[in-house]
Amino acid sequence: MCPPKTWCWNALKRYDRGLIRPLRAPRPARLSTLFISDLHLCAGRPQIQQTFFRFLEREARGARALYILGDLFEYWVGDDDLDDPFNASVVSALARLAAGGVPTYLMHGNRDFVIGDAFARASGVTLLPDPSLIKLDGQAVLLMHGDTLCTLDTDYQAFRREARSEAWIRNLLQRPLAERKAAAESLRRQSEQEKRAKAVEIMDVAPAEVEDVLRRYGYPRLIHGHTHRPARHVHAVDGHGCERWVLADWYRSGSYLSCDASGCRAVQLDAT
Repeated sequence: MCPPKTWCWNALKRYDRGLIRPLRAPRPARLSTLFISDLHLCAGRPQIQQTFFRFLEREARGARALYILGDLFEYWVGDDDLDDPFNASVVSALARLAAGGVPTYLMHGNRDFVIGDAFARASGVTLLPDPSLIKLDGQAVLLMHGDTLCTLDTDYQAFRREARSEAWIRNLLQRPLAERKAAAESLRRQSEQEKRAKAVEIMDVAPAEVEDVLRRYGYPRLIHGHTHRPARHVHAVDGHGCERWVLADWYRSGSYLSCDASGCRAVQLDAT
């Protein structure tokens, strides 16, 4: 039975003026935290770019947080390249996710370690140091890109120490943008040639270094990328069973690691 007509009419007018709002279903709780790395995005792989954009619009939209653990781009030569149409499209996609309420964190990789504050402001991401120790559902989780674990590759580690120095980065960013891009392409080709000549074991993590890192940070769960060898490992260190997840690269298809209170699982993304 409807209340008196006067009350109904007044209520209808208040609804029209927006004073009474319809009830909305509550948003579903965001329970999972997602991790990705080694996307190596570039204009030459548009299919992977679209896979990434769909991931941001679908899976990541409902996440508690998204962590990108390095090598988002095939290479990044400076924040003064933000206006490049390809780069701008990636930045805009990340900004939409952050604006939708999903905290997004970005760690430098070996290909994009000069991503700076201007990129972070434009995309809405928070830059993370490597390594970073976080709490996830009550458990300590250590996040790394993973290249510092590959200590058997002494040539790479020497280059990394040089390239991460303030002087090296300052010298790079002082060069013209076109020159930086050409140098990055040359370094990328050189790196691919060198990898073909190296033993497989050298380019993987060193077990002793992994154990040392787990011990140093209090036996956490470890999540990293870089090696492109996705797997779940369990390391026995000083009587502790430490889980180590290696994230997959996105060269042929996309994937992510989803973690919640029940544990972690690797998820392969559909191509469409």
